[in-house]
Amino acid sequence: MGDTDRKLFVLDTNILLHEPLAIFSFQEHDVVIPMTVLEELDRIKDSKRDVARDARVAIRALEALFKDATPDEISEGIPISRDKGSTGHIAILADFELQETIKAFADKAGDNRILNATLYLQNKRAPREVILVTKDINMRLRAKGAGVRFVEDYRSDQLIDDVQYLTKGFQQIEGDFWSNVDQVESKNLAGRTYHTLAREPFEPTYLNQYVIDDDSDFVGRVAQVDADSITLQDLSRERLMHRRAWDITPKNIYQAMALDALLDPDIDLVILTGAAGSGKTLLALAAALEQNIEKNMFDKIIVTRNTPDIGESIGFLPGSEEEKMLPWLAAVTDTLEALHKNDHCTEGSLKYICDKANIQFKSINFMRGRSIQNAFVLLDECQNLTASQIKTIITRCGEGTKIVCSGNLAQIDSHYLTPVTSGLTYMVERFKNFEGSANIHLNGVVRSRLAEYAEENL
Repeated sequence: MGDTDRKLFVLDTNILLHEPLAIFSFQEHDVVIPMTVLEELDRIKDSKRDVARDARVAIRALEALFKDATPDEISEGIPISRDKGSTGHIAILADFELQETIKAFADKAGDNRILNATLYLQNKRAPREVILVTKDINMRLRAKGAGVRFVEDYRSDQLIDDVQYLTKGFQQIEGDFWSNVDQVESKNLAGRTYHTLAREPFEPTYLNQYVIDDDSDFVGRVAQVDADSITLQDLSRERLMHRRAWDITPKNIYQAMALDALLDPDIDLVILTGAAGSGKTLLALAAALEQNIEKNMFDKIIVTRNTPDIGESIGFLPGSEEEKMLPWLAAVTDTLEALHKNDHCTEGSLKYICDKANIQFKSINFMRGRSIQNAFVLLDECQNLTASQIKTIITRCGEGTKIVCSGNLAQIDSHYLTPVTSGLTYMVERFKNFEGSANIHLNGVVRSRLAEYAEENL
């Protein structure tokens, strides 16, 4: 590991918890895993935390790499990959021996030992670049304060640099839509109107992206993208605004676009993002009940969400799995009550609807390995999920299943996620070119004037 052209990366524990196979992202550089990181992984792998599985995956990946290596080779470094294009090596550093050498931090806390190891390598390997990679913001500050020259976040799975650049699912054209159009070719197919226009003014564009304007009542959806042109399906704003699902009508154009996607049988995945109170859960449930009970399009409705401490506390709550899930799914049951608040007997209506629509409340932990057919799946609060957890759920969906993922990136509870690394952000960016998906960011808070004022001013 003496090549000065290659960088030397020291990985913090949280990198391997965030992405267990992160070591393989450094194929052309050298990686050092401090012994403290292995000790922390060892403590976490047996815990009941939701990252215990990721810790075990990381440990197994390291074991597979080092199983035939001698102790000397492990400390000197072995190739990360046998690929010809890969020049990087990986080593384990016995950082508990370095306490006497470097006096940056005197105590034995894990973070401090990792910082000491980085400073030791920085001195020993000079003039090579030694870079500490950590997702802990405070650790990055402390490292710079202690004299570590290069500190970075891990960004290999980060598709955007700032959440403000996240695709919103629609384009808002200034002024009147048709005043900006020079050339258009229109046609009618099966009762639908399509307009073919030049692609350049709409860049960046992708399938199922909505196009709205400020002045007229134009609403379109991208039906086809070619090299130089795009084809928009013309959707009447008035028709969209008067559309009903389970007696719910949209309160603004953003809700109207969301409802259009939710009720479209050709769209298998709908991603709803937006502030608290923008109507994500209400629209999804109304569309689910409409299509299940009125149109018989699905056999069941499955409602699931991430429950951070479910491994530890679900066992102590009384009742069946569904009864244990109810405290976490209060948002959904509140919405069901809101949809039936005018009924003669709300409680009786809810029980009847839950039975008739076959609404099932499931824990995300028990979704792995299932195959879900002919169901409407509502994945609520998915800003707290990692990309791999979201992949686990979406890959469960079989024939005839529609999945709606909703979340608010301003309400992330996970210690390991930020708005740019959330699985919700990852999914929005990854699926934007998939013809069977639509993504809508719901602007505006419609819950109440109190909620709207709080969202804007607090």
